[in-house]
Amino acid sequence: MQWLMSQEGYNSILIGSFIYAGVILIGAFMSKAPYGRFGIEGVGFSLSPRLGWFLMELPATLSFLWFYFHGKNAGEIVPMFFLGVWLLHYGNRGFVFPMLMRVAKGSRGTFGLLVVVAGWLVTTLHGYLNAVFISQLSTHLTPDWFTDPRFLLGMALYAFGFTMNVHSDRIVRNLRSKEEVANGERIYRIPTGGLFRYVTNPSYFTELVSFLGFAIATWSPGALFVLVVSAANLVPRAFQVQKWYEAKFPEYPKDRKVLVPYLL
Repeated sequence: MQWLMSQEGYNSILIGSFIYAGVILIGAFMSKAPYGRFGIEGVGFSLSPRLGWFLMELPATLSFLWFYFHGKNAGEIVPMFFLGVWLLHYGNRGFVFPMLMRVAKGSRGTFGLLVVVAGWLVTTLHGYLNAVFISQLSTHLTPDWFTDPRFLLGMALYAFGFTMNVHSDRIVRNLRSKEEVANGERIYRIPTGGLFRYVTNPSYFTELVSFLGFAIATWSPGALFVLVVSAANLVPRAFQVQKWYEAKFPEYPKDRKVLVPYLL
């Protein structure tokens, strides 16, 4: 534990984590991760979407809490603020989001177990790299940080990203009515409204904006890793989702960008 909480240990794990992010990027371009619309019912070792998503995201919360409270600055006000932000983010992503999923009644597992296992390493690193930096290694997260331009800009970006991410998830969730879910129907429709007016993948876009904001607000290499590894996974998948919609719906809006409004 002492080595893990040290600057030497942190730097070693950080370097390995960025190398792993490169591996994830290559894998994401080569294949589609078997979950969501790319999951196949009953093939191989698969879990229900709710359980799979919950298990995959759980280490981000547990790892952060474990390492955070071993830090010497765990009781300081700025680290405690970021503890709250982290719990808010992963409380939504890891608990609320899967709980609210509308999964067709009687459907078999579509969330690949391999995705969960691979995700455990990433989400554990999420928690470790951010918690140790925030509560142990950082020297700038004093009360004066609350007025630093980096904190103000970062939290503004984070608040926008988080709010619009929740809104985008709600739009997708409501595409399938509760009656269709109860009848066991798996129906796909073209989402509209909100950021869907501009991009096919607003949930991915806003997730990346949130992590960009958090990285700026904490000025942390651990948060930068979260942004990089999330982009390595989500950017290739965003293009795969765009192709899926265009193939499934001939009337799909031609002017929608893949990920970033007006740009990409």
